[in-house]
Amino acid sequence: MRRGIAIFAAIGLAGAAIAAQAQNSTKDSTNAAICAPSDETAVSPEQRIAACTALIETLKDQPKALAAVLTDRGATYWYINKSDLALKDLGHAIALDPTNARAFRERANTYRNLGRLDRALADANTSVQLDPNDPKAFDNRGNVFIDNRQYDRALADFNEALRLKPDFALAYHDRGDAFYFKQDYAASIKDLDEAIRLDPKSARAFTDRASTYAKLGRIDQAIADDTEAIRLDLLTPEFFDNRGLAYADNGDYDSAIADYNEAIRLRPEAKFLDNRGNSYNYKGDYDRAIADYDRAIALDPGFSLAYNDRGAAYGNKGDVDRAIADYEQALRLNRRFDEAAENLAAARRERDRRTALNSDNLLPSFDCRSAALAVEKAICSDPDLSRLDREIDAAYKAALASRNGKAAAQLRQDQRDFLAVRNKSFGNPQYNLRREMELRLAALRGMSARTN
Repeated sequence: MRRGIAIFAAIGLAGAAIAAQAQNSTKDSTNAAICAPSDETAVSPEQRIAACTALIETLKDQPKALAAVLTDRGATYWYINKSDLALKDLGHAIALDPTNARAFRERANTYRNLGRLDRALADANTSVQLDPNDPKAFDNRGNVFIDNRQYDRALADFNEALRLKPDFALAYHDRGDAFYFKQDYAASIKDLDEAIRLDPKSARAFTDRASTYAKLGRIDQAIADDTEAIRLDLLTPEFFDNRGLAYADNGDYDSAIADYNEAIRLRPEAKFLDNRGNSYNYKGDYDRAIADYDRAIALDPGFSLAYNDRGAAYGNKGDVDRAIADYEQALRLNRRFDEAAENLAAARRERDRRTALNSDNLLPSFDCRSAALAVEKAICSDPDLSRLDREIDAAYKAALASRNGKAAAQLRQDQRDFLAVRNKSFGNPQYNLRREMELRLAALRGMSARTN
C-alpha cells in the first residue's frame, strides 16, 4: 500500500507539474501579448512594464528573446519619460544582441529626447544599416536630422520611409513638419492633410497643421484644428496652449487665457505661464502678467524669453529700471536674443530721456508740468528739441538785452510771431519743427553777433 501511495503521489506530482507548466505558458503568452508594443493594445504603460518584467525573469537563458523584451520595456520607459531606465534596458538589449536594429532605433529616440543628438544620430545610422528595409528607421533618423536643422537630409529620409511604406501616416506627418521648418507651408499642409486622412485620430497631426495654418494667417482654421486635437486628447496641455496662441493671434485674449489656464492646470510649465502673461500684458493687466512671468522664471531660471517679456510688462508700467534689468538678464542668458537687445536699447533711450527731462540744465525754457499745447509736449519729450528751445530763449534774451525802444519792441513781436506760427503749424506734415527752431536760433544768434 505504501508503494501504491508513492506511485499515485508521483503521478499526482507529475500532473501538477504539467498543469503548472501549462499555466506558466499561458501566463507567458499573456505577458508577451501585453509587453509587445502595439498602438491597439488597450493597456497602460505600467501594465506593459509589469508584463515585460515578468517575462524577463523567464528568459535569462535566451539572449535574443531577452533582448527583444528588454527593448519592449525600454521603449515603454521612453514613452513615459523615464529616460535613465530606458537607456539601461536598451543598452542591455544591444549588449545581448548587437544585431537588434529596433533597440538602436528606440535608443536613438531616447537620446534625441535628452538632446544628445550626436548619440541619437549614431544609433539611428546603425538602425538603418542593420535594417535598411525598415521605414520606421528612416523616419526616426529623419527626426534626428530635423532636430539638427538638417531639413533636406530629413526630407530624404522621410521620402525613403514613404517609398518603403506608402501609407505610412507618421512619415507624412514628420515630412510635413520638416517642410514647416523649411517655411514651405503649402507643402507642409499637403503632407499633414495626407497624414490626417490616413490617421484621423492623430491629435498631434491636427495641432501641427494648426501651427502651419497660423503661419499662413489662417487663424480660424488653426483654431478649428487645435479644437479637434483637444477633442481627440483632453489630457495633453500643449494642445490647449497651442489653441491659446491662436486665440491670442486673433486678439481674443480672454479665450486665450482660458486655454492657458487649462494647460497650466494639467501641467504647470514655464512656457504656458509666459504665454498667459503675454495675454495679460496685451490686455493691460500688467501686475497679473508680471506674476505669471515671475512663476515662469521660478520654474525655469534660464528662460530668457520670460525675462524679456517681463521687461516689456515693467516698461508698460513705466518702471524703466526694472525693464532694463530684465532685458540685460535675457541677453546674459542668450547673447543672440535680438528682440531683447532692441528692447534694451529702447529702454535705455527712455531712461536717458527721462533723465534729461529731470535735469534743470536740460529742461526747455518753460515748465513741462504745465505744458498744454501739443508742440510743448513734443518739445518736453525730445531732449534735442528741449535743448533748442532753451538755446532759443537764451539767444532771444541776449539779443533783447542789446536793444531798446522800437528795436526791442520789434524783437518782442518777432518772437511772439515765431511762437504763434510754431504753435499753429505743429502737426502739419509740411512743417518741420526741428528745422524751424534751428533757423530761429541762428537768426537770434546773428542779431547778437551784429550788435556786438
